[in-house]
Amino acid sequence: MSITSRELVYQTLDFADPPRAPRQLWFLPWAQIHYPDELMRIQEDFPSDFGGVGGYYREHAPMHGDPTAVGQFTDDWGCTFINVQAGVIGEVKNPLVKDWARDAGKVHIPREWLTVDIDKVNQACAASDQFIMAGACPRPFEQLQFIRGTTDLYVDLMLQPPEMLAFVREMHQYYCELLEVWAKTDVDALMFMDDWGSQQALLIDPAVWADFFKPMYRDYIEIAHGAGKRIFMHSDGYTADIYPHLVELGLDALNSQIFCMGVDRLVPYAGKITFWGEICRQHILPEGTLEDVDRAVEEVYAKLWRKGGCIAQCEFGAGAKPENVRRVFEAWDRVSTKA
Repeated sequence: MSITSRELVYQTLDFADPPRAPRQLWFLPWAQIHYPDELMRIQEDFPSDFGGVGGYYREHAPMHGDPTAVGQFTDDWGCTFINVQAGVIGEVKNPLVKDWARDAGKVHIPREWLTVDIDKVNQACAASDQFIMAGACPRPFEQLQFIRGTTDLYVDLMLQPPEMLAFVREMHQYYCELLEVWAKTDVDALMFMDDWGSQQALLIDPAVWADFFKPMYRDYIEIAHGAGKRIFMHSDGYTADIYPHLVELGLDALNSQIFCMGVDRLVPYAGKITFWGEICRQHILPEGTLEDVDRAVEEVYAKLWRKGGCIAQCEFGAGAKPENVRRVFEAWDRVSTKA
């Protein structure tokens, strides 16, 4: 008996022996610019089991520009990014907050995101048999970097000036309200993100992370689970230090650079959390052979699959070879599909 994509993802998250690993392709506009035909064929041949719904906001925040076009883009918080390469996202060069006491009021907390039309979201969910992700993604660490600048934020996290702490409390309360709004809809899962890793370690002291950010993530996860939703997280870089914390908090699925850390290092968490991809986009997807892709997928399946617990996800980003991206999904179908 066939099952829907939604059922397939739930079986995977529950380690309930799904008939194959669910698929999801992420792609940057760079792929649309450079390989539009190849991207379209991959999407047609390996349709995603995941879907998303737009905000359906009744009010719109004052965003300006295109985040992936060359030039300037200002986000809904008022942070301006400078981009020099089409198809990717730029960087903030002039943060809004030079001094928390003086400048915190310059930040626009986008409460417009709270004006979600729940009826329209629910209609979109009902019209799809995919596993639907909410159209919201709290990212406190990253947004603070955009607002303050990375170097100054690192100093703030050590000194913790009261004006910064007051802003963080306000931001966190807002993010909780945002997730609570989406938890009232018919989406299957909520999501949050923060890129935490360098190539070799966490970007801040793990003890500071556990003291400052873990309680925020606990609240996000409890909001989702309290409403009967699943919750996913994304984080780039070497994030092995926070895996045990996220497992403890009950996070359902984590998208991380597992090849940056080494698959063997993550084996202790197999069966306790779902590995939401990914296949190495730093080396294998842009530089590897088809055989390299096969070996990578086979390693993930052999070491981390526990009658589920792995999602066939990868990113078609800058530099990736389209034949390697396609091979990721071919290999996952081959190793995970039941006879």
